[in-house]
Amino acid sequence: MLLAYVRTILLYLVLILSVRLMGKRQVGQLETSEFVVAMVMADLAAVPMQDGALPLISGVVPLLTILGLELVFSFLVLKSVAFRKLMCGKPVILIDNGRVLPDNLRASRITMDELSCYLRQKDILDLKTVQFAILETNGSLSVFPYPQEQPPTARDAGVKVPPQSLPITIINDGRLSREDLRRAGKDTTWLRHTLGKHKARQETTLLLSVDGEDNVTWIGKSGS
Repeated sequence: MLLAYVRTILLYLVLILSVRLMGKRQVGQLETSEFVVAMVMADLAAVPMQDGALPLISGVVPLLTILGLELVFSFLVLKSVAFRKLMCGKPVILIDNGRVLPDNLRASRITMDELSCYLRQKDILDLKTVQFAILETNGSLSVFPYPQEQPPTARDAGVKVPPQSLPITIINDGRLSREDLRRAGKDTTWLRHTLGKHKARQETTLLLSVDGEDNVTWIGKSGS
């Protein structure tokens, strides 16, 4: 029984490592080749997990082989346009300048009902307001309404907005990140002063972040 636990844990760790090496995109929208790799790796890992008589190496080697192939293919996809089209396909225009392209819909095996569903998911109810709709290689739909149908921006309204920057988390659940403290251009003196303004300590802080405009966000732990 203990051996079964150990085998399962090792294979689980190998799967996690493999997915991490293949990149974060694996957990989002998958290309066709990536979906196939994910399915094959799951099946390969399941067999040695269930069959204790099968040597563990017989499960690990195929997993690493598939991982190696995926990394090689990923490199070729980056370097070769022809190989990229072969493995990933190419985007398909479904609506071009407000005109639905039935041939492209049929080639993509998408019905008008499905197209309408995709548009509703983009908060678009009227098909006539869409100028372009493109089916991407990962299966998602990019939709571009006509300019007059898009909400006005601050530039359109002539409104001057303040600049924004990405906030950097200094304390997360009571844990201080000295690396992020330095990245934000702050020091321990600033940290003590900031915590003092909120009458807080590091241990009682759930979140402390600061952006490039020195806007500080502090959230205390419940009951602190």
